Amino acid sequence: MHPEDFKSGYVALIGKPNVGKSTLLNALMGQKLSIVTPKAQTTRHRVLGILTEAGTQIIFLDTPGIMHPNTRLDQSMMRKVRESVADADLIIFLVDARAEDPDLQGLKAILDRPAILALNKADLVQQHTLLPLVHTYTNLHSFEAIVPISALKETNLDALMGEVVCRLPPGPALYPAEMISEHPERFFVSEIIREKVFEQFRQEVPYSSTVTIANFVERSTGKDLIEAEIIVERPSQKGILIGAGGAALKAVGIRARQDIEQFLGRKVYLKLFVRVRRDWRNQGRWLQSFGYR
Repeated sequence: MHPEDFKSGYVALIGKPNVGKSTLLNALMGQKLSIVTPKAQTTRHRVLGILTEAGTQIIFLDTPGIMHPNTRLDQSMMRKVRESVADADLIIFLVDARAEDPDLQGLKAILDRPAILALNKADLVQQHTLLPLVHTYTNLHSFEAIVPISALKETNLDALMGEVVCRLPPGPALYPAEMISEHPERFFVSEIIREKVFEQFRQEVPYSSTVTIANFVERSTGKDLIEAEIIVERPSQKGILIGAGGAALKAVGIRARQDIEQFLGRKVYLKLFVRVRRDWRNQGRWLQSFGYR
């Protein structure tokens, strides 16, 4: 293949919270990069996944769900959405096929950028019910293509990929072929721990928490050492996370360690601590310290 025949570009996954953007990224990549939970607004960072195949390299940008920001953390997340839209050569605009009303806030975010409309969870509705939804969206935006899919069941993803690849601009690979993300291992480790917090706890605790890696020591013999801090906003949340006799925190650690070892491909010794940083979601110095601009 001649270099001029190669195609590469950035493809942003944009949509409401909980429409399946992270599930779609993981399915397209063939491995888990973005954490997934039933709770809305799990994704906080722009997660980059690099898919290199014969003649193409696609850099997917998984983004936080579009919403009205209530905290400075929310503002940071929405900034990542805007940056992803600006950086993208193409947008996959993901909507829930069961929704009755269009995602007007999402449409406003993508403006007049080239976009493919992906109707996710299409397996859960009668096909004829998609026609009014498609008609509504095509009246609001000139989409490059419309593809019904199921990210969870990985249905019709080949058709979606075909629409993406044919619209990629010509250009060389932007990353080495063996690279799947530009995020370091400690980023994915912290996200795995945060996922377990989301899965195990309810109400405000998951949304008031974040995870930082205090120590990450790779060892030539024996287990790697990972020391992580789960940050919460109030002492009462710390008590819930630790649980009676430390049982709740121990359960988070066990489940997180299993997934971390699977992701890293090696054994680890995981130590978890819980710290209180009052109202950290609205404090600029803590947001920056925890990796949120």
